[in-house]
Amino acid sequence: MRLPDVTVLDLTRLLPGPYATQLLADLGADVVKVERPGTGDYARVMATGGGPSVFSAVNRGKRSVTLDLKAAGGREACRRLAASADVVVESFRPGVADRLGVGYDAVRERNPGVVYCSLSGFGATGPNRDRAGHDLNYVGMAGLLDMTRAEADGRPAIPGFPVADMAGGLVGALSIVSALLARELGDGTGEHVDVGLTDAVLSLSQAVAPAAFEGADPRGRTTALTGRYPCYDVYETADGEYVTLAALEPEFWRAFCEAVDREDLVGEQYAEDPAVRSALREEVAAVFRERARDEWEAALGDADVMVAPVRSMGEALDSEQVRERGLVVEEPSGPRVGFPARPSDGLGDHDGSVPDLGEHTEAVLRAHGYDEDAIAALRDDGAI
Repeated sequence: MRLPDVTVLDLTRLLPGPYATQLLADLGADVVKVERPGTGDYARVMATGGGPSVFSAVNRGKRSVTLDLKAAGGREACRRLAASADVVVESFRPGVADRLGVGYDAVRERNPGVVYCSLSGFGATGPNRDRAGHDLNYVGMAGLLDMTRAEADGRPAIPGFPVADMAGGLVGALSIVSALLARELGDGTGEHVDVGLTDAVLSLSQAVAPAAFEGADPRGRTTALTGRYPCYDVYETADGEYVTLAALEPEFWRAFCEAVDREDLVGEQYAEDPAVRSALREEVAAVFRERARDEWEAALGDADVMVAPVRSMGEALDSEQVRERGLVVEEPSGPRVGFPARPSDGLGDHDGSVPDLGEHTEAVLRAHGYDEDAIAALRDDGAI
């Protein structure tokens, strides 16, 4: 589960592409990030949640090279870097990389074994291929946003995580690793992987899509996994905090009812009468209002009743479970959320530093055959 001999040329910015290549960097790949001279990745100056830029979260351990892809010298330098890369990742709108001369065909001509991944909002085909968008647009069009309603006819809620960006990054990383494996098992030829962020979100719909295929139109609060039944819902506690109850299976619902001394509620778990469901929901809500959130966690957390606290982001990152799993990685440039799997042979050493803009430009160019005069000429032309 390590990629120490894999070189990735990262032409992406903001979140989906950098997250995909961050996962590869965590696995040991050498990621060379290409940024625009002067400004770099927009994410360097974009704060989220009042904290530091998202750039530092998804660009650890990469090398930063500045190249102006609108300049002839910058484009040629990019193609030269791509000629020896195992992977190239770009997140322009479809067709832009081709117009810049760094698209799949141009790279493959010099590097037939390259795995080339394109990340875009809607993918490279279909009527929306050229449409601009951000995460909120994608989750809206993929059906996810409609499923977030607190009430069946209520207003959709913006998800707390950028689901499309992160799902697209995960699919991109998975597709890249799969293509690398196919190349190694095959004849050494690479391939072009086209990832649409909206497609990635729609792929997460497996639990509700079957109903839609059968002619229904599942929406928030109307399915078993979005709060239709009181056994799977969110409840307020005595201190104004919240807990989740997810006792879908009859044995877990029975265990919950017994744990709170309400065995009389066991038979009403999947009542189809709206009035019965409403009355049951209020009974369960009244039970949870009797104690504070942490009291419920202390009382039921270790029991098989499917009750858990709703934690803030800060609480989640500081939880004992997360610390024990080693998911928060302490690095010289600050803590970050690390690779979300624990391979038995470990992930190996990882440089957790955040690269300065263009920090590695000259070293990388020299490694690709540029001498000092050629580098000076690129600088004079504004290409680096």
